Amino acid sequence: MKLKKVPVTLDGNDGEIQILRNGHGIPEITASTVADLMRGLGWIHANDRQLQTLLTRILLQGRAAELLKADDALIAIDTYMRRMNFLSDSQAQLAQLEPGTRKAMDAYVKGFNEWMEDNGLVFEFKLLGYRHPEPYAVTDCLRLGKVFGFLGLADIQANMEKFLVEMIQKGLSEEKLKELFPYLTDPIDTALINQVTLSPPLVPAAVEWLNRLPRFNASNNWAVSGRHTRSGFPILCSDPHLEVNRLPNVWQEIVLRLPGNTLIGVSIPGGPGLIIGRSSHLAWSATYAYMDMLDYRIERCRDGNYYRKDGWKPFAVREEEIKVKSKPSIRIKIHENKNGLLEGDPHIEGHYLVLGWSGAKGCGARDFDTLIKMMDTRNVEAAMALFCQVEAVAMNWAFADTQGNIGYQMSGRHFKRPEEISGLLPNAGWDEQFDPQGFNDPEDLPNVFNPPEGFIATANQDLNYLGRSNPINLAMGSYRADRIVQLLETGSDLDVAYMKDMHYDLYSLQAERLMKIIGPVLPDTDNGRLLKAWDLRYHANSTGAMLFESVYRAIIDVVFGDHGIGRDVVDHIFSETSLFNDYYANLDRILEKQSSAWFDGQTRESLFKQGIEAGLRAEPVPYGKTRSITLAHLLFGGQLPKFLGFDYGPLVLPGCRATIPQGQIFKNAGRLTTFSPTYRFITDLAADEIHTNLAGGPSDRRFSKWYVSDLKNWYEGNYKVLR
Repeated sequence: MKLKKVPVTLDGNDGEIQILRNGHGIPEITASTVADLMRGLGWIHANDRQLQTLLTRILLQGRAAELLKADDALIAIDTYMRRMNFLSDSQAQLAQLEPGTRKAMDAYVKGFNEWMEDNGLVFEFKLLGYRHPEPYAVTDCLRLGKVFGFLGLADIQANMEKFLVEMIQKGLSEEKLKELFPYLTDPIDTALINQVTLSPPLVPAAVEWLNRLPRFNASNNWAVSGRHTRSGFPILCSDPHLEVNRLPNVWQEIVLRLPGNTLIGVSIPGGPGLIIGRSSHLAWSATYAYMDMLDYRIERCRDGNYYRKDGWKPFAVREEEIKVKSKPSIRIKIHENKNGLLEGDPHIEGHYLVLGWSGAKGCGARDFDTLIKMMDTRNVEAAMALFCQVEAVAMNWAFADTQGNIGYQMSGRHFKRPEEISGLLPNAGWDEQFDPQGFNDPEDLPNVFNPPEGFIATANQDLNYLGRSNPINLAMGSYRADRIVQLLETGSDLDVAYMKDMHYDLYSLQAERLMKIIGPVLPDTDNGRLLKAWDLRYHANSTGAMLFESVYRAIIDVVFGDHGIGRDVVDHIFSETSLFNDYYANLDRILEKQSSAWFDGQTRESLFKQGIEAGLRAEPVPYGKTRSITLAHLLFGGQLPKFLGFDYGPLVLPGCRATIPQGQIFKNAGRLTTFSPTYRFITDLAADEIHTNLAGGPSDRRFSKWYVSDLKNWYEGNYKVLR
């Protein structure tokens, strides 16, 4: 039995579960209890997103080479997943689930497995020879939740911290480093860091598979008090920025109906609950918090041991067997100690990094407790108290309720460190002062309830000032958040229509600030006049936006390439990593200074002139000509003829890193990827409805009418209404 044009009825534990598809193709589930709702949600995820859910599980289990194909990239991704061992304490986390949560999660997997038993595998898996999946399990949900807290979030912090090690090893001065990283207050032990051997990164083909997993990158959300709105009730808005050039979309929209309460929003296929959405009483949304959840240590190794002042200690060794389809298995050994996972071979004498992630063990269950309890949470204060306890996922949660309240709460757990230690540098594992000291009190995380200004905006900026601890030491620039605040402050009688315009606003405060420096030294040439006349908006037909990007990149080449890390390294950052796309504001802070160690005694104006001259040599074309993307099928992207319709595009992606809709296009390990709004959500708490659009559709079935049914709305700025 599949969900088609007629409603489906399931026998729940507490009565009938009714499932139908509304006019937008979005499943609506009606039940008398949360557990039965979750059973229906599991059934829907198997019906609409089986490919996404099971492919994600295969990758997270580290079994892709076993179940899909014998491929070096899949062996590499399996090795990565087995090494990380994201759910190492699965039985402990199962035992810690509250009874109501466990009941709901058991119901979720039961619903998923019921559909699978009745209908079987989708054709894509059959083509790959994947025939007999084991039943979906609660541990699969828990593992998904843990990985969702690491990929695209904690791992980008890890990449930047390792890049910091590389810059020290290249001889970059302490003065330049501390200008580039304002939170870097630690003394730098250059002699020790120079001894570190860094492990090689994943091969590009493996990164491509890793990018098929749900990865939070950045986002916006904002809540506005009713005293600023036309309706007199709060408004909550959200647009999570993930990889948009993929099909299906990461999110699946859903409507969940209980007696006296309706919940509408987005779920992540493979897990229960709503990540972003609203009930009849309360709305909530998430952005990435840029919390530092990582600590690197340096271990001195030899003969499989690590050094301590009282002698050499053996690593704990975990053996993993990676099965390979139709080929011999591969056995790997992973070395660990209390500081974390070793990134190197301890049998080869040397100094290696050990990765400690605050979400590695002892957490995960409480995160799902929160998602399930949110189904019946009625006000902002109660929601803040719940999300304060979320541990494995570092998010900025914004809330609004029908009682007129708004609030903000950061979630996630971060290491307690000595005061002078920033967390940005690896420290000696044998020095006791750096030994693990537990975690900071979640009550000290940044939060605010009904702020006096009457609004809250988060866009991955530094929000340490709202808490008693300092969980952030690297953040995105505040341009998007500042623009959101600017528009909220200048608007009056704010309403849903105003918020829709904000979602698609293409004005760049980054460009405004930098053009104050660039504009006065632009030459009186055709390109110089074009750039000077630019309206600072990243429209697809703007030649000014294209020229600004060319000049901005050329200035970075001059200042940070020629006077610091080398142009080859700058090229690598742009072409092989996402580091610039996350941390570009660290560069901007230096570019805005009158003098800097990075200028090597030259004036800022002379360096800018070099960059401007080089950047303006570009042939001016409309910005959109440089912004083409294709939405690629999760499994077959780029491998099948275009006329079959698995991929969709090309589409021009407007916006840039500093506009409210980021629209970032970049390469990661040579693969084109994006940060862009994957879903847009607006709700005025005066009405029991939400306004949304999604870059895709409800289904991952290529030949379903719901495969890309909402994509035109998303692209053209139209919103559907769900009540």
